[in-house]
Amino acid sequence: CPAEEVDNMPCEDPRRNSQLSREMNFYRERHCPLPGETPLCLVPPPKGYRIPVPWPESLHKIWHDNMPYNKIAERKGHQGWMKEEGPYFIFPGGGTMFPDGAINYIEMLGQFIPLNKGLVRTALDMGCGVASFGGFLLKEDIMTLSFAPRDSHKSQIQFALERGIPAFVAMLGTRRLPFPASSFDLVHCSRCLIPFTVHNGTYLVEVDRLLRPEGYLVISGPPVQWTNQDKEWADLQAMAHALCYKLITVDGNTAIWKKPSGASCLPNLNNFRLDRCSDNDDPNEAWYFKLRKCITEVPLSEEISIGAIPEWPQRLSKTPARVSLMKNGIDMFEADTQLWARRVVYYKKSLGVELGNPRIRNVMDMNAFIGGFAAALSSDPVWVMNVVPAQNPLTLDIIYDRGLIGLYHDWCEAFSTYPRTYDLIHVAGINSIRDTSDNDRCSLVDLMVEMDRMLRPQGTAVVRDTPEVIDRVARIAHAIRWTIQVHKSEPESGDREKILVATKT
Repeated sequence: CPAEEVDNMPCEDPRRNSQLSREMNFYRERHCPLPGETPLCLVPPPKGYRIPVPWPESLHKIWHDNMPYNKIAERKGHQGWMKEEGPYFIFPGGGTMFPDGAINYIEMLGQFIPLNKGLVRTALDMGCGVASFGGFLLKEDIMTLSFAPRDSHKSQIQFALERGIPAFVAMLGTRRLPFPASSFDLVHCSRCLIPFTVHNGTYLVEVDRLLRPEGYLVISGPPVQWTNQDKEWADLQAMAHALCYKLITVDGNTAIWKKPSGASCLPNLNNFRLDRCSDNDDPNEAWYFKLRKCITEVPLSEEISIGAIPEWPQRLSKTPARVSLMKNGIDMFEADTQLWARRVVYYKKSLGVELGNPRIRNVMDMNAFIGGFAAALSSDPVWVMNVVPAQNPLTLDIIYDRGLIGLYHDWCEAFSTYPRTYDLIHVAGINSIRDTSDNDRCSLVDLMVEMDRMLRPQGTAVVRDTPEVIDRVARIAHAIRWTIQVHKSEPESGDREKILVATKT
C-alpha cells in the first residue's frame, strides 16, 4: 500500500466516517467499505519500525518510531498518560481522573471492590485512553478489555496494543457493543464522557446488559458530583436506583455501584419509558444489533452471578452453567478443553511455535468456539483475543464465564484494530469462518491480507484446516511474502488436517 496508509483501518476510516450522521455518534462506529472499494495491498510499517519492546517492559515504554504520534504526549503529558523520552514513549500510568497513577487509583477502588480475591476477573474499560487502568489491573489477575474510538486522540488504542494491553477500537453509539450478555464482572468509565442517561437511558441499559449479576460499575468523572452537571448526576443516580443497583460509595468524583443478583430486581423504569424486552430478544446477539430501550432477561442469571461462579483461576476449567444450554454441552466442554491442551503442547514441542517466549504477547484466536486454545495458554505471558465469528453459534458467553475475553466479528470485514497489533494469530478451520456464499465479498485472499495487516513484522500465523485448504493457504502465503512451513497435524488427528506455520517478513 502507499506509505500514507501506514495505519490503514478499513472500517474506521475518518475520511469516510466524517461524512456520516453525528446523531448518537453514528459516524464513529464501524462503517466498512463495499467489496472492491479497498485496494488489495499490504500495509507497510512506518519508517524506522523495529520489533516491539517485549512484555512486561512494554507496559512502561515503547519505541517512538513504531507510532511516531506526539499529540497525546503533548496534550496529556501533564496528566501522566505518556511522555516522549529519548527513543521511547514512556507511560507513567496516569489518566485524566488519576494523574497520580493507576496504581493509587486502583488501591482506592480496592477499598470498596474485592479486586484481589479472584472474584472479579473480566473488566471492560470504556473510553480507555492508552489503557493504563487495564494494564495495571493485570497484576491483580483481572483481564480488562479496553476500548476507545478512533478520534482526535488518533492512536490511543494503537498505543495500548503496542504496550501489550488488550484493546480494540469501538464507539458506544447506535449499536450494541460486540459482546454477549453478562460478560463483565466490572465495567469502568474514567472520564469516558458517555452520556449514560440520554436517549431514555439507552447507554446505561447497554451497560446493564454487559454487566454480570453482582458486578460492579465504576464511573469516575462527569457527571459524578461535577460542576454544572447536577441534573445529569441526579438522573444517573435515579436510573441506577430504578435498576436496583446499590450505590456503594461516592468518593469525590468517583461513584461505585453494585448490580443486584440474578432476577431479584423487577425495576420500575416508567420514568425512563423502558420495559422488559420481549422473550424473543436474545441478549447475546450483538453484531450490528441496534441498541434496545428495554431490559434483557439473561438465562441462568442466578447461576452466573459473581457469588455463584468459581473464583479465578478455578473458573477457567470448571464447566460453566451456560454450557448446559448447549446440546451435550458438558461432555463437549471437557473434550474441547483436553483437545486444546494436547494441541498446544504439540505446537510448542513439535512445531517450534514460540508460545511462552516474551516476544509473543498479543495473541488472537480467529475461531475461538469456547476458548479452549486460550485456556491452554493460561500459564504463558500472553493474552488472547477470542473471536467468535458472527455467523457461528453464540458461544462467547461461555468464554467470558471462563474468565477469558473476546469479541464477535464477521471475517468478511476488517477487524477493529490498527495494523501491526498482534504477535500471533491462530485459526482452526480458516475456510469455515468466512461466508463462502459470496466470494466477491469474502475471498480467502482478502482474509489473509487482513491477517497480514494485523500481524506485526516477524509475527506468526498458525492455520489448521484440511490438506486441500492448506494448499490454497500456502499459495496465498507465498504471494503476501510470508515464509511458511506445512506440518502434519497431531497423530490423533490423522490425515484430516494439516497445519501451516508462517512468519510475516
